[in-house]
Amino acid sequence: MRRLFFIIFSFATSVAWAQSPARVNHGSFTGAIGSGQGSVAVEYFHNWQLGQSKKFEVGLGGRLTSYFGSNQYYSSAPASLAGDETKTDSLLMASAQMNAVNLAINLGYRFSPKFGVGFNIDALGFTFGGSKEGRYLNGNQGQLVEGKPTSFNVLLIGNNDRGTLNSEFYARYFFNERWGIKLAYQYLFTEYTTDVAVQQQPEANDRFRNKASMVSIGVTKVF
Repeated sequence: MRRLFFIIFSFATSVAWAQSPARVNHGSFTGAIGSGQGSVAVEYFHNWQLGQSKKFEVGLGGRLTSYFGSNQYYSSAPASLAGDETKTDSLLMASAQMNAVNLAINLGYRFSPKFGVGFNIDALGFTFGGSKEGRYLNGNQGQLVEGKPTSFNVLLIGNNDRGTLNSEFYARYFFNERWGIKLAYQYLFTEYTTDVAVQQQPEANDRFRNKASMVSIGVTKVF
């Protein structure tokens, strides 16, 4: 799905440069909730409206996401480990919290002046947050370990991703020219780096990732 998104985004961007598209700026505040976890996010996108009817939107922007979780399992993050369950270990975080600031990209389609759908995803940024104590799980044993949010975020597709990355499939309904409501399915990666490489087999590893699927709702304003 992410590969398809990049193909569409690249095509739409080339079209935008070839035309003189209309422009519209959106800002949103959203909250998401899942099993034992949640997030709040503030985002702003500068969108170009494409096509004769100006219904397609392609945009760039920024997003601040704050994540909170309790008793969440984080699995081995590197791509060489994450793709094989026999190679992954887990980190149980009793209390997880981090904040990510990312550049993001957006694709959307406006069916009417009041209703539209789209997809956005974080691409590059950084994460900050305090150290948390977790329990490294390897078989039936548990080892207490300190972990910090992985500081650098980059979208590299699939298990190659690094850090905290937020993405949404969303629908928006506008009550008037300025204000609307947004309902979304949020898919959020968060990641901790332990102070030592607690996993040693089949290779040394200190990065562990949680993939959260949550329902999000928020307000949108057109600037």
